[in-house]
Amino acid sequence: MTQPTDIRRESHRVSSSDEYLRTALRLAAEGLPSLPLRKGKVPFGNCRACALNACGGRPNMKTPGPCVCSHPCHAWAAATTDPTVLRSPEWARAWREAAAVAYHPGGAGLTVVDLDNPKAIKWARASLPATLTVPTTRGEHWIYQGVMRSVNGVREGVDIKSLMAYARWLSHGTGATAALPDAVRALAVKEPSPARGASQTLTAPLRGGQGECRHRTPAYLERGITMAEQRITGARSAIHTTVYRTFLAVLSAHGRCGCLTDAHVERLFTAAQAKGETLRHCTDAWTNAHTRLGL
Repeated sequence: MTQPTDIRRESHRVSSSDEYLRTALRLAAEGLPSLPLRKGKVPFGNCRACALNACGGRPNMKTPGPCVCSHPCHAWAAATTDPTVLRSPEWARAWREAAAVAYHPGGAGLTVVDLDNPKAIKWARASLPATLTVPTTRGEHWIYQGVMRSVNGVREGVDIKSLMAYARWLSHGTGATAALPDAVRALAVKEPSPARGASQTLTAPLRGGQGECRHRTPAYLERGITMAEQRITGARSAIHTTVYRTFLAVLSAHGRCGCLTDAHVERLFTAAQAKGETLRHCTDAWTNAHTRLGL
């Protein structure tokens, strides 16, 4: 990821609203959906029409709604790469009062591992692959290519910011952006929310088994994944149940033989999210299917 400009640390920040807007425009040109932050490093509050979620929320939020507000409402969901929106009169007041610029990592296909103290940084250096690193006031942001659900407190001093989250823009950083590793994905599902009474112990949710596949042929596997996608896409109701049962069927056929790849599972997750399932529910359903089958 290229981060083309620099926001100085808070104690030395530029106060000009024009500077923050110019930064957001440059980030947007690089494909980073951007938004202003007010004092306290938090997004601006909703406008009157969106207060208390009266508008129903933006279509891309966890609970999709009809909101098409032109103001920078709904935090990360307001982030945009549209220069017309960033320059609009509706955003002008926010830029005048801005204290920083943020971006939506998931909207740019990225995941930020936010390391908030030296202990967390030490752990990351020993446990995670090197990647683009951005210094923060108290620690570092490690930025990976790939998206996942956002979770705070996955370890002491470690937050994950990707989908449905924002990260403060700080600087270019150093190093090359690495692919999102399974070690980071596993942090988000190490202790997933209980569902269907299952005990969830999955640590690498996108992997199949390691045995010999007795039906490893491209045509057979492709047909199975395609049918699973169609089953999810064609669901008219009870999408949670449909997703879980579909994942269960796929794992029953291929969970022990090792032929499933991350790409196959990403296709299933994508189909489920297109029907309105959240990434968290997809992850929980996948975990529970593993547990049900004893994988």
